Amino acid sequence: MREEEMYAREIDALDTPAVVVDLERLEANIRRLQGLLNDVGVANRPHIKTHKIPEIARQQVAAGAIGIACQKVSEAEVMVAAGLDDIMIPYNIVGGAKLQRLMELARRVRLSVTADSPFTAQGYDRAAQEAGLELDVLVEFDTGGHRCGVQSPAQAAELARLIDRLPGLHFAGLMTFPHNAYSDLFVRETRRLLAGEGLDVRCVSYGGTPQMWQIRQRTEATEYRAGTYVYGDRATVRSGAMTVVQCALHVIATVVSRPTANRGVVDAGSKTLTSDLLGFDTYGLILEYPRARLYALSEEHGHVDFSQCGRKPEIGERVTILPNHVCPVSNLVDEVIGIRDGRVEVLWPVAARGKVR
Repeated sequence: MREEEMYAREIDALDTPAVVVDLERLEANIRRLQGLLNDVGVANRPHIKTHKIPEIARQQVAAGAIGIACQKVSEAEVMVAAGLDDIMIPYNIVGGAKLQRLMELARRVRLSVTADSPFTAQGYDRAAQEAGLELDVLVEFDTGGHRCGVQSPAQAAELARLIDRLPGLHFAGLMTFPHNAYSDLFVRETRRLLAGEGLDVRCVSYGGTPQMWQIRQRTEATEYRAGTYVYGDRATVRSGAMTVVQCALHVIATVVSRPTANRGVVDAGSKTLTSDLLGFDTYGLILEYPRARLYALSEEHGHVDFSQCGRKPEIGERVTILPNHVCPVSNLVDEVIGIRDGRVEVLWPVAARGKVR
């Protein structure tokens, strides 16, 4: 099918499974977070790992974001090639090949990274010195996420001092995900430990869509990284950060079988919908049949129990699914289809799909 023919199509004529984005909701979500951060005086650095699409990243910057966050060097490479020029990679980057690519990016754009160990910081330093560069490095700290991050303000201060001593590096601040009330206490104690040493905690970067409205209570944050807010998903709705009607991305699927009176199969399986449950007992919310249970996924089959629904779908009927976790869905498809007023307006290639190195 020619591209111009696709653009002319109504949403109801799209082949399925189709990952579609309501453009009005997308734009409203971008404005909503930017407005919140403007109100509290915190810089916006949206995380592109949710959408992986340069065109959306440019919309976020145009709305007022100071730059973007990318989770991996390969994501950053895609965004730099598309013209984005202020990037944080809030991830420990380890290994010679990655560090060489990181330095190539650092020559071209404003770039910062994070570290939670001397090993990582020393790797950055060797690569930066070899490249003749000075690299901005933030210390990642853990205040409840239990992923990466130093475990105490004393460790944060010690690592900050090491970064400051290494000639290829510049201590640029602190970073955490997610944030909570203890995050501010952690930052203040780290500042106290560094007081009088000439080490300024210039940037304090917090993140997380579920916690974004709590940024009003966080006095230490200077910038904010949120990713999922741009689309929304079932987990974000459960957190209270967004509502179902604010969610912009959905999977359109077709009922392809009704083997029994109460059981149906849709054409969106694990290759379209994420297998992440995130505490739910089903794999997505079917908007037209909210009491239905999408209880299992095969590769190309979504298994649905319609027994609790007063009306049950016929074979050939289309349904709209809100995923549990939208970020992996983006990484499963080549493109998303932008819809406005029920018609296709744009096709966006997911340019950073599969960029996990």
